[in-house]
Amino acid sequence: MAVRTIEVRERVMERNDGIARDIRQRLDAAGIVALNLVSSPGSGKTLLLERTLAALDGELRMAVITGDVQTQNDAERLARHTNRLVQAVVTGGACHLDARQIDTGLEAVNLDDTDLLFIENVGNLVCPASWYLGEDAKVVLFSVTEGEDKPLKYPKMFREATYAVINKMDLLPYVPFDVDRAVAFAREVNPHLQFFFTSATTGSGLDAWYDFLRDLAGGPSGARPARTARSAP
Repeated sequence: MAVRTIEVRERVMERNDGIARDIRQRLDAAGIVALNLVSSPGSGKTLLLERTLAALDGELRMAVITGDVQTQNDAERLARHTNRLVQAVVTGGACHLDARQIDTGLEAVNLDDTDLLFIENVGNLVCPASWYLGEDAKVVLFSVTEGEDKPLKYPKMFREATYAVINKMDLLPYVPFDVDRAVAFAREVNPHLQFFFTSATTGSGLDAWYDFLRDLAGGPSGARPARTARSAP
C-alpha cells in the first residue's frame, strides 16, 4: 500500500508566519516597536520587565503580552507596575507562544496609545526560536547561573536573537561563570549580537537597558533593529 505524507508542520508554520506578518504591518502602522523576550525558565525575564515597567511606565507607553504554561503568576506580577492591561496567555502545556495568540492579545491593546510592546515568551530556549510573532527583534536572556555554553547548546535561539542580556551579574562572585567566554560563545554563533549586562535584582546595568528602550521607542525609525528576511513584512 502506498504511503502519503502530510506536511502538517510546514502548513502550521506558514499560517503562523502569515498572521505574524499581518501583526507586524499593524504595529508598523501604529509606530510600535515589539520585542520578544526569550529565555530558559528562571533567567529573570519577569523581574527585568517588572523593573522596566516601574522605571519607565510614566515615560513610555508600554504594553505587555506574557505567556506561561499553566498560571497567570507572571502577568499578575507585572500588572502591579502599570495601569495598563497586561495580557496573559496560558498555553496549557505548549512550549511557546504563536502568532495567533499574539493577534488575539492585541485585540485589547490600544495601538494608538502604545510605543513599545513586550512579548514575554514561555521559558524555553528551543521552541520559541522557530516561531515568528511579528516582533522587531528577539531578546535572549541567560543568567550567570546557567553556564557560559548556553549559546552553543541552543544555537538557533542565539542566531535568531538581535540582543542578548546576561542577567544576575550580582551573583558572579559566587558562581564559576566567565563573562568573556559566554560572550565569545554567543558571538561564535551570532557575531552581530548586542549585549547588556544586568542584575534585575540590584539594578546594576539597567540604565543602559532603559536608554536602549528609550531610543527604540522614541527615536527615529532608523533606531529600530534590522529584521531578518523572514520577519520582514
